[in-house]
Amino acid sequence: MVAIMELNASVRRIGNDIVAAYLVVTPEGVTVIDAGLAGHWHELLAELTSMGRTLDDVKGVVLTHGDSDHVGFAERLRRDHGVPVYVHASDAGRAKGGPKPANTKQSMRLGPLLGFMAYALRKGGMRTAWLTEVVEVHDGETLDLPGAPQIIGLPGHSEGSIAVYVPVADAVFVGDGLTTRHVLTGKKGPQPAPFTDEPDRAITSLRGIVGTGAKWVLPGHGAPWSSGVEAAVVAVETAARAAK
Repeated sequence: MVAIMELNASVRRIGNDIVAAYLVVTPEGVTVIDAGLAGHWHELLAELTSMGRTLDDVKGVVLTHGDSDHVGFAERLRRDHGVPVYVHASDAGRAKGGPKPANTKQSMRLGPLLGFMAYALRKGGMRTAWLTEVVEVHDGETLDLPGAPQIIGLPGHSEGSIAVYVPVADAVFVGDGLTTRHVLTGKKGPQPAPFTDEPDRAITSLRGIVGTGAKWVLPGHGAPWSSGVEAAVVAVETAARAAK
């Protein structure tokens, strides 16, 4: 079953609350925000077809960071269809399969952990094609892509993590800057994401997205949040304090 969610006239989600990717849709074309897992390719094709679009309408992929469950089908789009892939300069090596810090101390429950692992396996999580070429971006840039995505540095989960603000969608895409469903515990609601390199820095950097005033906060894991960016950030800060 193909899992697709239309959030508003400008945003579609493919995947689910375990792992998600997003499409920003405008008359000028489609921008992909994160590329999920390799197997989400089929959902990408299905959603493009349902909108009367083709792969030729995809003008770029913007990665919030370089982890495998966000790189997904990006290299396939780049290699086979000439679609440029944008990633922060500090995560370019990570997106190419380079080393990253080990994060072994994680809270977890067996059920959600097994669910995450099973879903990742079904969707090709063990066959990620790492990127061989990227377009490096930096904090403060506005990209010449459909929706005019704006890059906001969000370091902490990784050094080069970013948020992507798209004004026409009234949405900020946060990758693993926060989560609304912890993939290892199943806990729901805005909270710090697991597998974060620098947890305290990740929480502090979230203040950088509050100024967008976006209604939608769209994470790589968990349900879309439509109660506003400031409320989401406050909820994460509260959850982080409670966990200490």
